Amino acid sequence: MPHLTDDYNAAVDAVLQRVGKTLVLGIPLGLGKPVGFTNALYERVKHDSSLSLTIFTALSLNRPKLGGLGGRFANPMFDRVMGGVEPLLYLRDRDRGALPPNVTVREFFFQAGSQLNNSVAQQHYISTNYTFVAREMIDHGANVFAQIVAPHPDDNTPRVSLSCNPDVSLDVVPAARARWPVAVVGEMHRELPYMPGDSELDHSEFDVLIDRPTRPDSLFAVPKAPVTLADHAIGLHASTLVPDGGTIQLGIGALGDTVSHALILRHRQPEQWRQLVGEPHELARRIGGQGPFEQGLYGATEMFVDGFLALYDAGILTRQVVDDIERQRALNAGATPEAGETTQVLHGGFYLGTRRFYERLAAMSLDERRRFHMTSVTRINHLYGSETLDRLQRTQARFINTALKCTLAGAVVSDGLDNHRVLSGVGGQYNFVAQAHALHDGRSILLIKAVREDGDRAESNIVWDYPHTTIARHLRDIVITEYGIADLRGATDRDIIARLLNITDSRFQQSLLQRAQSAGKIEADYQIPPAHRNNTPDALKARLDAARRSGALPAFPLPSDWTPDEQALAVALSALKSRQARHSSLGLAWQAWRSGAPAARVQALLARVGLDTPAGLQDHIAARLLAAELETVLDEGPAALSPVEIAE
Repeated sequence: MPHLTDDYNAAVDAVLQRVGKTLVLGIPLGLGKPVGFTNALYERVKHDSSLSLTIFTALSLNRPKLGGLGGRFANPMFDRVMGGVEPLLYLRDRDRGALPPNVTVREFFFQAGSQLNNSVAQQHYISTNYTFVAREMIDHGANVFAQIVAPHPDDNTPRVSLSCNPDVSLDVVPAARARWPVAVVGEMHRELPYMPGDSELDHSEFDVLIDRPTRPDSLFAVPKAPVTLADHAIGLHASTLVPDGGTIQLGIGALGDTVSHALILRHRQPEQWRQLVGEPHELARRIGGQGPFEQGLYGATEMFVDGFLALYDAGILTRQVVDDIERQRALNAGATPEAGETTQVLHGGFYLGTRRFYERLAAMSLDERRRFHMTSVTRINHLYGSETLDRLQRTQARFINTALKCTLAGAVVSDGLDNHRVLSGVGGQYNFVAQAHALHDGRSILLIKAVREDGDRAESNIVWDYPHTTIARHLRDIVITEYGIADLRGATDRDIIARLLNITDSRFQQSLLQRAQSAGKIEADYQIPPAHRNNTPDALKARLDAARRSGALPAFPLPSDWTPDEQALAVALSALKSRQARHSSLGLAWQAWRSGAPAARVQALLARVGLDTPAGLQDHIAARLLAAELETVLDEGPAALSPVEIAE
């Protein structure tokens, strides 16, 4: 039986007694980190030079600490939604350059952009596939494993759920136990939804269980940013490629949100969806869908994001699967689930999201939560081990992920820059690209914004070449930008170039075409078709802006933790930031003077960020400029902001 305690230091003592002074700690990616235990262990090692600690993890998250106008806006929401979240001390010290010499932190995935300028983090980054992480932990000698766990709803049942993070633990812990002495630590967290299935473990499978009062609002919640028309355009294109009765995988972020929203629009308002989509791409007519989802979709995804719950609530995520080969064959042939049979609509490896997402899961009955089966990434991200069953379940799979850039050769950049500094990580992207090629009717869909804008500068994300690659060109499949779909699978080099130019921002088409022509990779007299020569933000706005104003394409397509006032401020602040990047200080001051005093109807919103009674010149300028942006937002009405219930 495990050592039961409510004291972190006692838990650390128990771990040291089991494994000695050389500690290699494996803790989960994202939400599942046991902050209290990890901090206690870190502090013990930090103050005892006879101990050494290597932390092997990914996506280390601390609550953002923002200053200035952004802090005045966001910090109150952070207080409200995750006021109980404690900081990870090793992350704080690494960010300060203050890790002690007997502590090393190795991560295989970063919060996007958070460690670009941290040389220690960059040097200790490990590039690996998600499915290789358990192996890498073993190779690095991991002997302590710890994570938060959800206690069983029945206090008399000695079981817990790995809940948000069975992803690696289910594989690595048994492998390590078979090799050397280990300490497995579970820290009870009573706000964590109990997820039944593979993630359930008996107390006896832990060496130490920590049970102490859970601080309220202590699950890290991901704040949502407003999405753009370009994001919505990408989501609309992607939604044409998803067939009824198929399988879907999505990632976190704005583009995943817009795909979910577009699928719901297609399901509930197909005529409006068709108007927004326009003439479907030839590939969509061949492998996608145009109407409501009668058979429904099934989710096979490493990350369970709130977009899946939106699809579930909309009656789309309804295709049921079973973890039995013969029964799955029967379901595929048209049989219906038997009475009392356990079925799933999603298999996931980990989850992370808004507080509303966690609360939605917690509000479900245990039986309903069984439909969302949390399990190992080695079960989800590839076909090895249960290939026959996986192929039966993952029919017509569409694995949808985001990327940064695509070269005209078809190689994709998703995780790093041209100097090989790591922005985020490979994660499971390669896994799903390879799996799409392995499934006879599967497709990989990579979503890329056509342009990266920085103030008045714009650069194309479709490029001739790039020093860093995440997905090699021979694994190319489908690439989508806001300007359309490029089907690259099996295409010649010439056709890859032509198809990618068709979805490139028109400001960059000719220079890229000339590069390809000078290399002899496309005809010297080739011309981009007229239908693709108006790929501009203005043309996109002209086509979609009315739908945004009507609420069909809102700034927050999925439920968020922001209040309605905060949503309005988020959109206005985003517009203000863009304005500030495009203009000089003198130009901004002139615009502020011309804007006049803020109108009465925006005073309460200005008060929310402390600008109702500005104190200095800069605050006066900011107040007037923000007020002008808020006037625009309020004129458009609440439908342009919030998720509007799409009528059946």
